[in-house]
Amino acid sequence: MIFYISCANAVWQGAGMEITLSPLAVVVAAVSMFIIGGLWYSVLFAKPWQRAAGVSDEALSTGAARVFGGSFVLALVIAASLAAFIGEESVVFATTVGAISGVTFAAAFLVIVSLFERRSAALMLINGGYAAVSFTVMGLLIGLIQ
Repeated sequence: MIFYISCANAVWQGAGMEITLSPLAVVVAAVSMFIIGGLWYSVLFAKPWQRAAGVSDEALSTGAARVFGGSFVLALVIAASLAAFIGEESVVFATTVGAISGVTFAAAFLVIVSLFERRSAALMLINGGYAAVSFTVMGLLIGLIQ
């Protein structure tokens, strides 16, 4: 396995394949997910999400560093994985992959977990919608930058 970083890309070669991704695209996509999440769970759906998830105002006032730090690190992981899968394809391809991944992988997974937890349809729609929108926007940004 060979790994190298050029001026604009990180490249992994091995096992008969090459994965090229733009660190800038990964960071921008991760930041977009973070921003969308901030808007989604505050401005757009704060109270319905809190009710559906059973999260009190008091609970939201603790552990912010862990929640936001962990969320951003995981957004970077998601963005890097999505960028590696998209590669150097077109913006249309990248956006489509983002949308399909958001709906069929991320949102579907969240709904499965929510079903077993006996969560409400409202929570499934809020969380699944966030996944679908975030992945679509990340795909678009990766396609534009990478």
